[in-house]
Amino acid sequence: MHTPTPPQFPLLDALDHELTALDAQSLRRRRRTVESACGPRVEVAGETLLAFASNDYLGLAADPRLAQAAALAAQRWGVGAGASHLVSGHSRAHEALEEALAEFTGNQAALLFSTGYMANIAVMPALLGRNGDIFADRLNHASLVDGAQLARASLNRYAHVDMGMLAAQLAASTAREKLIVSDAVFSMDGNIAPLAQLLELAERHNAWLLLDDAHGFGVLGPQGRGSVAAAGLKSERLIYMGTLGKAAGVSGAFVAGSRKLIDWLQQRARPYIFTTAMPPMLAEVLLSALQLIEAADDRRAHLTALIAQLRTGLAAQQSRLMPSSTPIQPLLIGDNAATLAVAEALHARQLWVPAIRPPTVPVGAARLRISLSAAHSLADVDTLCQALSEILPA
Repeated sequence: MHTPTPPQFPLLDALDHELTALDAQSLRRRRRTVESACGPRVEVAGETLLAFASNDYLGLAADPRLAQAAALAAQRWGVGAGASHLVSGHSRAHEALEEALAEFTGNQAALLFSTGYMANIAVMPALLGRNGDIFADRLNHASLVDGAQLARASLNRYAHVDMGMLAAQLAASTAREKLIVSDAVFSMDGNIAPLAQLLELAERHNAWLLLDDAHGFGVLGPQGRGSVAAAGLKSERLIYMGTLGKAAGVSGAFVAGSRKLIDWLQQRARPYIFTTAMPPMLAEVLLSALQLIEAADDRRAHLTALIAQLRTGLAAQQSRLMPSSTPIQPLLIGDNAATLAVAEALHARQLWVPAIRPPTVPVGAARLRISLSAAHSLADVDTLCQALSEILPA
C-alpha cells in the first residue's frame, strides 16, 4: 500500500534552518537535568558537580526548615489556590506575606506575583500609555525590556549606568507620564546601579522610578532588606520589585510601594488580574523564609568572605574578572565558542559554571557567570580558582 508523502511545511523547515544557524554560532542553548535538590553539589547525568550556577545566594532552597514549613503548609492549604487573587484565590497566607514584605522593605503595601517576569511586565503597562516616556538602562533584564514594549510608550534606552545621557533624555522629554527603569543589581554583570542618582533624576523630572532588585533582595542592606535599603532611599515615586526564588529560596515575586500604587496595580496589572494565584502553601513557606533572611547576617558575612576570596584567587584574571561586589562574579571571555570551551573544561573537572552568550549579553561579551552561595565553602572557591588558573592563561 502506498503511503502518501506528507505535505511540505516550510515554516517548520525554516525553524530547522535557524537552529542549525544557532549551532554554527555556538549560540544554541541546552538544558541539563538536575537529579538532586538545589545546592553547591548537584547530581547531573550520574555525575556530582560542584555548582556555581544558581541564584540561591543564602543557601535556603534546600533548607530543612523551609522543607518542614512546606509540609505543614501543604497539610493546611493543599497545593493550589484554585483561582486568581481577585476571584477567590487570595488567602490569608497571601495577605500575611504581602503585609510582611511591605514592612520588611519599608513600604506602605506590597503585591504578590507568581514570578519576577510577570511582575516586571505588569507594572509599566499599568502606569503608562502611548503618550508616556520610558527611560531604560541598556543592560536591563529581558523582563523589563518586554514590560516597556508592552506599555507601548516611547522607549528611550541610555548607555549602561550613564547618568549624563539619562539626564539629557529626561530634560528633552515633554511627556506627562515618565518612568525610569533599571536593574538594581545587574544580573549578568553583578554591578549595582547608581540608585541615589536615579532617584534624584526621577524627582527632578517628576518621573516614576522602577527598580528590579531580584539579585539584591535578601543579600544587600541591613538584614537583607535589599539595595534600596542599603542606599538609604525612600520616596513615594519609587517602585520596588523583589523576587522570592533567589535569596529567599522558594518562588514568586512582589512589587512594593505606596498604598495608592498597589491599589492601582490591583485594578490594572493584567498579569496579576488574569492568572491563578501562587499556591497559598508557598506564601506560608515564604513567611518562614523572610524570617530566615532577616536572621541571616552570618550567611551574608560568609558570602562577603567568599566574594573576597574568589577575587583574590582570580587575581591573575583581573583583565577578565568584571568589577562586582555581589555574589554575581562574571568572567569575561568574549567569543562564544571559547566561552563554551572553558565551561566544558570546567565540567571535565566536575565544576558547573554556566556560559552566558548573546542575546543574554551583548555580542562579543560572552562570559562565565560565577554565582556564589552562602552554602559554598572556602574550599569550594579554592577548587574553582585552581581549575580556572589551569584552564585560562594569565
